[in-house]
Amino acid sequence: METIEEYLVKIDNPDHRSRAREVLDWTEKAFPELEAKIAWNQPVFTHHGTFIIGYSTSKKHMAAAPEQAGIDRFAEKITAAGYDYTKQLMRMPWDKPVDFSLLKEMIQFNIEDKADCETFWRK
Repeated sequence: METIEEYLVKIDNPDHRSRAREVLDWTEKAFPELEAKIAWNQPVFTHHGTFIIGYSTSKKHMAAAPEQAGIDRFAEKITAAGYDYTKQLMRMPWDKPVDFSLLKEMIQFNIEDKADCETFWRK
């Protein structure tokens, strides 16, 4: 799997596929400076070679992974949005709307926080 489209066609549930397409398309349009690619069999977005956000899907949710720094920074807003989270990712249930303003804040935070980062992951 090398492209976003190849990733999307592997999502069996058409509603989940549509939601995933919406989130990925939104990310590309809202942040055209990011490079989209498939890594670890999931879509990731990078900036100057450093990880900004990744997405994955499961039976119950779509996950956004902004690294632990992004989760730590936005934990209260994640909970307020009605999502749960782990140290590395935020779970967006399929039956709840996507909080695009929260995603935008997370992505913008990572772009700014990692502006001088020379590695893929934070150290």
